[in-house]
Amino acid sequence: MTKIESWGRLSTPSHTLVTLSSVTNAPDIIAKTRGPSLPFGNGRSYGDSCLNPSGTLWETRTLDRLISFSSETGLLTCEPGVLLADIQRLLIPRGWTLPVTPGTQLITVGGAIANDVHGKNHHRHGSFCDHVTVLELARTDGKRLTCSKEHNTDWFTATAGGLGLTGVILSATIQLKATCGPWLTTESIPYHSLDEFFLLSDESESEWEHTVSWIDCTSQRGVRGIFMRGNPSRRRDTPEERPQKLSLPFIPPMSLVNRFSLPLFNSIYFRQQSERAGIQVQHYEPFFYPLDAIKHWNRAYGRRGFYQYQSVVPRKHREDATAEMLNEIKRSGQGSMLAVLKTFGARQPPGLMSFPMEGVTLALDFPNRNTTTLKLFERLDAIVREAHGRIYPAKDARMPRELFELGYPNLQKFQRFRDPGISSSLSRRLTGS
Repeated sequence: MTKIESWGRLSTPSHTLVTLSSVTNAPDIIAKTRGPSLPFGNGRSYGDSCLNPSGTLWETRTLDRLISFSSETGLLTCEPGVLLADIQRLLIPRGWTLPVTPGTQLITVGGAIANDVHGKNHHRHGSFCDHVTVLELARTDGKRLTCSKEHNTDWFTATAGGLGLTGVILSATIQLKATCGPWLTTESIPYHSLDEFFLLSDESESEWEHTVSWIDCTSQRGVRGIFMRGNPSRRRDTPEERPQKLSLPFIPPMSLVNRFSLPLFNSIYFRQQSERAGIQVQHYEPFFYPLDAIKHWNRAYGRRGFYQYQSVVPRKHREDATAEMLNEIKRSGQGSMLAVLKTFGARQPPGLMSFPMEGVTLALDFPNRNTTTLKLFERLDAIVREAHGRIYPAKDARMPRELFELGYPNLQKFQRFRDPGISSSLSRRLTGS
C-alpha cells in the first residue's frame, strides 16, 4: 500500500497502485483488478475526487504518448497521461494551441476530460470537452467503447465531466486552435466595486477572448480587485528561455496563509498591480498559469493542508450572491491570496455533470482550520443553495450530498453510466458508492 494525497493535502490515505504501462495491456489489467478502483493522473484535483482510500488507483500518467497530429487540421490524438504542458510547449511553436486551458497546465488530458475543466474564455470557447471529438473508454467488464458526439453519444456526455467514474480513458482526440505563437496582448484594470467588475466583464466579452479577475477578499474598504483580459498576439518571435521555477522545499509547521499575512499580501498585491495596470504583451504561461511558477506551492498551507471552495451561481443572482459570499468570508477572518472571480457564458455544457453554467464563479483557497473553516463553508453553501448554484467537484472535499444532488440535476441519468468496478472517496461520500 502506498500513501497518496490530493493537491489540497487534507489527508494521506493508503492505496494499491497499479501502473498502466500501455494501452495494449491496460484493458486486460483493468478487467482483472478486484475491488473498487479509480484512474489516477497527476493528482492535481484539490479534494477527494482522485482518491480511493484502501482501494486501487490505476496510474495513467505512464500512458503519455502522442499518437497522431495533423498540422493541417489541428487534430491531436493522444493517450490520457499526456500533460497539457507537453501539448502547449510542443505544438504552440507549430501554430496550434489548446482552445481551453485551466489555471494549471500540470494536469493530464484524462483529468481534463474527467473534470471537464474550464479556462478564462468560457464565453468564447466553452469548456475542455467542447473540443474533444473522440475518446476511447475501457470498462471493468472488459468492454472498449469509442465515443463521440455522433457515436455512443450518451457515453460521451457521461464521461465528459464524469469524474473518472464511467471507465478508463485510453485515448482522446482534441481539436486544437490555430495560433500565431506564445504571446498574448493583455490589459489589467483595477476596479473598486462589484458593479464595476460586472460592467468590465460584460463589455469585455465581445472583444476579448480571455477574461478573469483577482479579487481582494480581505479588503475592509469595500470590494476591490484587478480585472485582466487578453487576446492572442500576432507577435511571432521566439521567447527567451523561461526562468527557473521557484520552489517551496519544505512543509511549514503552520500555514503561511493566515489572518496576519493575508491582508498584508492582498494590500501589497493590489497596490503593485494597480501601478502596473495597462496594456502589455506577455507570454502565455504567467497569464494562464501563475501558480505553476512555484513548485509545491500547496505546501504553504502547512501540515493541515487546505480546501478550495469554488462555486457558480446563475447570472440573475450573480450580484447579490457574490456580495453575500464575500461578506461572509470577510467576517470570518479567513480567505485566500489568489481569489478568482470570473463569468461563464450562455453555452450548453458538453457533459451531464459539467460544472459551468451561465453566471459567475468564485474560487478561493482556505487553510484548514478544522471546524472554523467547515462552519464558514456551511454559510457559503446556504448562499449557493438559495441562488440555485453548484460546487465544483474537482475542487471539493466536503460538499454535503443534498447540495450535490440539487446542483447537478442530471445525476440520476449519469448514474446509469457508472462503471460498477470504479469508485472514489468523493463518489462514496456524495452518491453512496
